Amino acid sequence: MRKLTALVLSDGLAGHFHLAEGIVTALRRLGPVRSHRFEIRRRRKWLPRRLLPRLLAQGAPGVVLGLGYGIGIRDLPRADLVISAGGDTIEANAAAARLRGIPNVFYGTLRRVPAESFDLVLTSYAEHSHLSRHAVVLKPSAFDPDDIPSRIDQPFGPAHLPHTAGLLIGGDCDLFDYQEHEWDKLFEFLQESRSTWGTRWFISTSRRTAGTVVARAAALAASHDSPICRFIDFRKCGPGTLVELFAASDVVLCTADSSTMLSEAVCARRPVIGVAPKMHGFKPEERGYRQYLCDQGWCRYLSLDTLSTDTFLQALASITPRKDSLHDGLADLLWSRLPGLRGNRMRLG
Repeated sequence: MRKLTALVLSDGLAGHFHLAEGIVTALRRLGPVRSHRFEIRRRRKWLPRRLLPRLLAQGAPGVVLGLGYGIGIRDLPRADLVISAGGDTIEANAAAARLRGIPNVFYGTLRRVPAESFDLVLTSYAEHSHLSRHAVVLKPSAFDPDDIPSRIDQPFGPAHLPHTAGLLIGGDCDLFDYQEHEWDKLFEFLQESRSTWGTRWFISTSRRTAGTVVARAAALAASHDSPICRFIDFRKCGPGTLVELFAASDVVLCTADSSTMLSEAVCARRPVIGVAPKMHGFKPEERGYRQYLCDQGWCRYLSLDTLSTDTFLQALASITPRKDSLHDGLADLLWSRLPGLRGNRMRLG
């Protein structure tokens, strides 16, 4: 059995790359896979958005890579499959696959490029399920949940309190605007849970966390009898630290501005509670996705204004963590929808 090489195109955004790596993690359920990360940058300043899709339609993939990304054909690594996520990788993904004559997978929402340019388009939005070559999945996580020990043996409640909890802190974005008093409420809750339950917190910030919030978390972590047992500053540590947090946590609290953070916690098979500021909103597709996580019983949502040990415990009691693996189902989907993989003698384990 030879090792399959997956060419993972990266636009430099860690969130997009981790989604693509999540597909690679699922592929490894089928057999040995080598992942080759290839950084690309779409030329934006002078290039009309519609030009590259037009060149693809005219059968000029080499021109797309050269003109749109400054990539020569000889620069393109040899591979058996192209994978990417993020809008700036769409044309490069389609062009690379066409030049190499290999299958390709894209995660996300297509713009201007037809689905027929891909062997499989993965989306987390049920509204897109009817589209050609699309399949609906949870947002893929780069880590394998089988590498994280199970910590859930009974539902949480007054007789079974979380010993260690994880907190993923995001921040302001287009539709989310956190106020100072709401951050006050979050940090007060950490201290309340420590004094009431004895819970210790494993905390990680993210790319969008404001410096003032990072500073407050760091100061609390360094304080006497702190509720924080471990603090990860994303600005210093970078991505790739969440596996440690999930492995240490009985439950996960997550600011609701990032559905990717929510999804990763769900995939880690932990009870997940999302908290949102008063001033927030969702695009319709995102609202539907978050509601799906809730409808499955994996996740519950609270407002920061109502967050307390009582409301948190009530929400926890209604959650049934995910038991199966996202990657098993995704591996089956990849096997059935990408017949070209079978030529690489990959077999389901």
